[in-house]
Amino acid sequence: MACVYLANAMSFRPVRFSGAGHYQKPTNFLARRKSVSVSCAGSSPEIELEFIAPKPANDGSYAVEKATAISGEKLLRSIMSDNKIELYATYGKLMNCGGGGSCGTCIVEIIDGKDLLNERTNTELKYLKKKPESWRLACQTIVGNKENSGKVLVQRIPQWKK
Repeated sequence: MACVYLANAMSFRPVRFSGAGHYQKPTNFLARRKSVSVSCAGSSPEIELEFIAPKPANDGSYAVEKATAISGEKLLRSIMSDNKIELYATYGKLMNCGGGGSCGTCIVEIIDGKDLLNERTNTELKYLKKKPESWRLACQTIVGNKENSGKVLVQRIPQWKK
């Protein structure tokens, strides 16, 4: 099976709309460039992620949420957001920078699979200089390198651990 990547496809759309999704009489069409990519199933390695809850349940066990991602394509923050996995403590929910790397509120701890992630960035070195080496900023952490696959175990909100 062949994989296709089409970088500059053309789509033609009428220039004017009448609202509510109805077209006015188009007299002019505007060409718009858009990127289109088609990937083949199984062609890209995947990273499995497990996210451990910050606090134990009443029975003492920790809830684990799972997600998968194509290696090297997403930041940890995006994966967590896409899968509706809680990332921020209360302060971070109110005061986060939206993934810009300027607040330091998206801290996670990498329990296992550190070798499947990028090295700490300069931003992380700045915000996490007095924190353990296993702590990372989710907004700066790229999952995989497009060639590797495996499993990453992530502790959410590690500052809550006792």
